[in-house]
Amino acid sequence: MARAGTFDAAFRDQLRELLTWRRDVRRFRRECPPEGTLARLIELACLAPSVGLSQPWRFVIVEDERRRAAVRESFTACNAEALADYSENRAAHYARLKLAGLDEAPLHLAVFADRATPQGSGLGRRTMPEMAEYSVVAAVHTIWLAARAEGLGMGWVSILDPAAVVAALDVPTAWRLIGYFCIGYASDEDVVPALERAGWETRRAPASFILRR
Repeated sequence: MARAGTFDAAFRDQLRELLTWRRDVRRFRRECPPEGTLARLIELACLAPSVGLSQPWRFVIVEDERRRAAVRESFTACNAEALADYSENRAAHYARLKLAGLDEAPLHLAVFADRATPQGSGLGRRTMPEMAEYSVVAAVHTIWLAARAEGLGMGWVSILDPAAVVAALDVPTAWRLIGYFCIGYASDEDVVPALERAGWETRRAPASFILRR
């Protein structure tokens, strides 16, 4: 019978450091990580918990330049719409932010949830079918930490039309886009989130999110 590993105080300190340094990266060097990097990270992502052991995650490694260009077009259109929704002052601030690493990041990864997967026989999804999507988010966080542990940055591009991405990547229309990710070596690093450094928002203290009943 397998035994759980022993994680001492030094390991816990390193884990905290890893969590602290995990950032949503927007600026990348064009240097490509070693061959097989994405496959290795995906293998670790699949260790994440999933409802009913359904493993509803679907990973699409996007290498084709035409497909990448189609995703970039979706971002450009959605970004323009987002810019129009802000007040003049907020829009000017938004326009100065770099919200995608689509042009620079050497690796692109789209992650989908397959809610219709028969694996797991529906266990845990009858009253909360969205648990499939939550399971995929757990896998995304796992790959994010694994990437950071290898010195890689990862950026979540959410300003996209999911239907356009599904069409661009030619995947089943029933799959739900969870996120499109840019991965590579960050051009700069900081423990403070980029949006906080840019003055867009400030991280709140954990106590402000806690209720007691």
